[in-house]
Amino acid sequence: MSNNKMRIHKGDKVQVISGKDKGAISSVMRALPESRKVIVEKVAVAKKSQRPTRDNPSGGIISIERPIHVSTVMLVCPKCDKPTRVELKIDGDKKNRVCKKCGKEID
Repeated sequence: MSNNKMRIHKGDKVQVISGKDKGAISSVMRALPESRKVIVEKVAVAKKSQRPTRDNPSGGIISIERPIHVSTVMLVCPKCDKPTRVELKIDGDKKNRVCKKCGKEID
């Protein structure tokens, strides 16, 4: 895919709209634009076996958040507190994200 730009960034509050965690609202911990995925806090949690290391001498089974596709999450507007689509408004050389429901700037 040639266009790797996403309208969801790190720190945004999002709602999951499909999958086993549908309806969950949480914040984006990391955005991965090259694969069009995001890692959302406490969503898509998987168990992983961890071998003992210097940092974690006991090892064991740990829980980690797995990446989910950006199309399965929807940005929650901080002003109207509803999940919404995002519109880009261009002011000179600056792009601003705008809520489609209330029309307020998101950034």
